[in-house]
Amino acid sequence: MPEPEAPTPAAEASTGADPTAEASVEASGHAALGHEVPEDAHWHRVSPKYVIVEVVGSLVGAVIFVAAFLVAYFLFDWWWALWAAIAVGVVSLVSIAFEPRRVRSIAYRLRDDDLLFRRGIMYQRQVAVPYGRMQLVDITRGPVARALGLADLKFVTASAATGVSVPGLPIDDAERLRDELVALAESRRAGL
Repeated sequence: MPEPEAPTPAAEASTGADPTAEASVEASGHAALGHEVPEDAHWHRVSPKYVIVEVVGSLVGAVIFVAAFLVAYFLFDWWWALWAAIAVGVVSLVSIAFEPRRVRSIAYRLRDDDLLFRRGIMYQRQVAVPYGRMQLVDITRGPVARALGLADLKFVTASAATGVSVPGLPIDDAERLRDELVALAESRRAGL
């Protein structure tokens, strides 16, 4: 009586016997189709507490504009100012509703030669900042971010188009990343 053949890795993956084989089969399937395997594991996201900073900033701006339009309506009897106040209020509320998703879209990734930064929901922006081009790495903290233990890390380069600010980092991570980037920038400039 002939022995049954050992299942192939693809057959094991389809039966769920070996989860690593399943992942490799899926990855090779993506590669065979010409798709890149997503590498989201290497992206670092900002702190979820950064949503509070954005919401507070949006609320303060909305309150100021709505109050200004209402003052114009009541003092000068400008009928259009009431409609402007309502429009600003509605747009602000819709914008605040999207803040959590907007914050989740912010991420950075350290690669061999550069820092890659991405943000945006509908209009996505990705910027690669070479380590050797960084001239200044700065940490800034607003009052709300400071209260939450967060900081913004800003990179200044010779080109204004590649200026990047990574917001919403915990202060310890921001300081560690600043020191690491300064060391990388010095080593890359020394190698030029």
